[in-house]
Amino acid sequence: MSTLKAPWQTMAKSPRHPLIDVEEPNLMRDVFPYDQIPRTVFDGITVDARPAAEIWMTDTTFRDGQQARTPFTVEQASTLFDLIHRLSGPNGVIRQSEFFIYSDRDREILEEVRSKGYRFPEVTAWIRANPADFELVRRAGLKETGLLTSISDYHIFLKFKKSRRQVLDDFMKVVRAAAEAGLEAIRCHYEDVTRADFWGAVVPFTEELMDFSAHSGLRIKIRLCDTMGYGLPYADAALPRSVPKLIYYLQREFGIPSRDLEWHGHNDFHKVHINGVAAWLSGASSVNGTILGFGERTGNSPLEALAVEYASLTGSTNGMDLAAITGIADYMRSIGTVIAPNYPFVGSNFNVTMAGIHADGVIKNEEIYNIFDTGKILNRPLGVHITDRSGIAGVGFWVSQQLQQQGKPPVDKRDPRVAKIFEWIEAQYADGRVTAISQEEMQQQFQLHFNQTA
Repeated sequence: MSTLKAPWQTMAKSPRHPLIDVEEPNLMRDVFPYDQIPRTVFDGITVDARPAAEIWMTDTTFRDGQQARTPFTVEQASTLFDLIHRLSGPNGVIRQSEFFIYSDRDREILEEVRSKGYRFPEVTAWIRANPADFELVRRAGLKETGLLTSISDYHIFLKFKKSRRQVLDDFMKVVRAAAEAGLEAIRCHYEDVTRADFWGAVVPFTEELMDFSAHSGLRIKIRLCDTMGYGLPYADAALPRSVPKLIYYLQREFGIPSRDLEWHGHNDFHKVHINGVAAWLSGASSVNGTILGFGERTGNSPLEALAVEYASLTGSTNGMDLAAITGIADYMRSIGTVIAPNYPFVGSNFNVTMAGIHADGVIKNEEIYNIFDTGKILNRPLGVHITDRSGIAGVGFWVSQQLQQQGKPPVDKRDPRVAKIFEWIEAQYADGRVTAISQEEMQQQFQLHFNQTA
């Protein structure tokens, strides 16, 4: 009796890019000397940027984000998932969210968010490339999972202690299992791709994946993981660090559609956001991020930054509720997260002016010193922080905001009641004070001089 074979089991095609199975790891010491800052190398070759026709985000708050903080409780994960769903909007600007599935709590969180029935973000998993991990995916009944496929010799030789061929064969076993289990898609996470031998390892592995996808019908996505933040946004930088070149050559060699290419960055060199934007502009549809940029070491692409960038690049929010950004920050503070005061969009000083000359301009027209209508878009009105540099204009602006919240008209900075509060502030600093005036102190002064007479 003959045994029927799946189409991919009969593949005998000679690869155009055979794997270069080296005996010693290629650690690229000319670029990554380790005892010096990594070198930015330009090779004189510039590739054309071909932006993806449609772009979106994916979320890894509950996977990579949790690797950098105390794990979320089920209740916390549920609330945050609601907020991310609200930020995404009905059109899936945040297309997917990935979760760990290892512990009982992981699986409880998974079931909690799946039970909400949201179309977006779609719930997916993340696993290591071994059969035991994949069995967890099978049991959970998920349609898609991410698969850790470490691709640099730093990982292949120094961590796994194997050859390129051995490691890639291990990866393919799980990819085949995904096809046999009937998954709709699998994401191969090319860990450390910006330190990998592009032509000797990345391209040959990608060819095996694309050939397997063509024969099996399994949709295979490629997530390019800038695990150590070495990526560069420059089209004329050399491989493997150039984000535009990584995407350009993968598309040129294999015709991978933009929808199946994703970027996952880290912020070790302060380039996480610009590299994500470069990926969008170079042909990848998807950029992976986390709320507030949580993630290993310096963190991942901040979802809130990507959301604002998306609106800027496309000219539309496409249904996103950007005020959810403020809601996310408020909730994270409520569970004990400290957010840097100068953190864009959500920090306590984000749109708060301290200089008196700035406050004077804001009184005339807030557009002078506000990046956009933060009250309308983020539910975060422009504010003023009172210090010895605020001047009487700053005090007048603060008082006018309080009055407007009560439905009363604003006052001029020359109002004698404003002058009384300003005199009190000047006296504080004349007496040696070095700290800012607190909101509680300002409220006391406001009650003293305004609410009794206004």
